[in-house]
Amino acid sequence: MLIREELEKREFLFLSEYAVKASESKGRLMPEEKCTVRTDFQRDRDRIVHSKAFRRLMHKTQVFLAPEDDHFRTRLTHTIEVSQIARTIARGAALNEDLAEAIAMGHDLGHTPFGHSGETILNEIYPGGFKHNVQSLRVVDVLESSASLRRGMNLTYEVRDGILNHTGNVTPKTLEGQVVKISDRIAYINHDIDDAIRSGVITSKDLPEESIKVLGDTHKKRIDTLVKDMIENTAGSSRASLSEEKAEAMDELRTYMFKNVYHSENVKKAEDMDKVRIIITSLYDYFLEHPEKLPKDGPAEEEGNTAELVKDHIAGMTDRYAINLYNELFVAKGWR
Repeated sequence: MLIREELEKREFLFLSEYAVKASESKGRLMPEEKCTVRTDFQRDRDRIVHSKAFRRLMHKTQVFLAPEDDHFRTRLTHTIEVSQIARTIARGAALNEDLAEAIAMGHDLGHTPFGHSGETILNEIYPGGFKHNVQSLRVVDVLESSASLRRGMNLTYEVRDGILNHTGNVTPKTLEGQVVKISDRIAYINHDIDDAIRSGVITSKDLPEESIKVLGDTHKKRIDTLVKDMIENTAGSSRASLSEEKAEAMDELRTYMFKNVYHSENVKKAEDMDKVRIIITSLYDYFLEHPEKLPKDGPAEEEGNTAELVKDHIAGMTDRYAINLYNELFVAKGWR
């Protein structure tokens, strides 16, 4: 018997009636022969993890620009934390853990260099506007390819929906996608608190007192509280959610973080933001004027929309690649 078929049968035995079963997926954009070992959602996860876009997340900013401390989160470590939280919740609520993991691993593939600051700038200068969740879907649908796939990763409908709707006002169609959406918030609020305390921007005593009473006074306690609350309120339900009390406490923490960290001048220093703006706008203008300098190995090249190709190229850059390329193109070098 095929291993995949056995795994698909187990899903009907052990997963909730509200979980998405791999054998009942709405399928891929292009039909493919099934893997004999892995379910479709496991296969999607593997395609994402083995992609170049996933590896580049290691050198993309989460909150603190180009941190010298090795223990600050990057976009990659954030992604892994989201995945672990989502998998634990999915397992506890008898949902499809493989689907949740695939969505989590792919949700931030479209993020720009320099975190949300880079996203804001690219949104201003690119005529079509820029949202990292939309770009993440473009990465898996168009920009990443392999020898066996001419265009994109050809992921399943459920994974693509979860990636696109992990942020914003649209609710993912699957409970697994909803779990990832909330897990993303659980992860970034709490690990950003951890990094902000480590950096000295805030102290643990500065955090909202009522939120701390409800969620816990340490990083570990807050994650534990929120994960268990998610499982309790999602298991056996047609909707993934936190309890009202825990959701309000987390929202209060999020509001505090936006005011005191994400928009703080101690973190987003004006001179650094000016430098980020100069780097991204200069590179964008350069490639618009010199489209022949764009990479020629991407499947998106056939589209012929120069502005879109430039946006794709810049969004895919790591922090250090963008900085080094800017220096190479625009900073004078001494004679050798």
